Amino acid sequence: MTGLSHLDNDGRARMVDVGAKAVTARSATAVGELVTTAEVIALVRAEGMPKADVLPTARIAGILAAKRTWELIPLCHQIPLSSVIVEFELGEASILVRATARTTAQTGVEMEALTAVSVACLTLHDMVKAKDPAATTTGIRLLSKDGGKHGHWTHPGEGAAS
Repeated sequence: MTGLSHLDNDGRARMVDVGAKAVTARSATAVGELVTTAEVIALVRAEGMPKADVLPTARIAGILAAKRTWELIPLCHQIPLSSVIVEFELGEASILVRATARTTAQTGVEMEALTAVSVACLTLHDMVKAKDPAATTTGIRLLSKDGGKHGHWTHPGEGAAS
């Protein structure tokens, strides 16, 4: 029909059969950003938010989300994750979230990295909303992926970032 792997010949959604694909080492890195206020960032830096442990809580939430991606995204495969790293970069009025997921499997790990970033950002929002209910999550995207038949891919707008 359209050449999309998640559609059958009649255009219905289906889970892709990866049984014949080679097991290879794969990784993916995604990013997103919580835009807030300088006051909130100062409180996060000082560990002074009403809900304490903002970054550690968001890190654990992101890791747990990556591990549950197959339960959240209907057509994702359950894959063995060998690593999920969630990192934060505090800006003047924002928090950049970067997640890298790794596996050795028959399918990629992009959705796990994206899910980790998404849930980490949602958790950050939950943690800061008392001080900044207008905080906004933005720019969630895949930066790069490695492994499998297609090798390395980098987001066209990112240059060599990963």
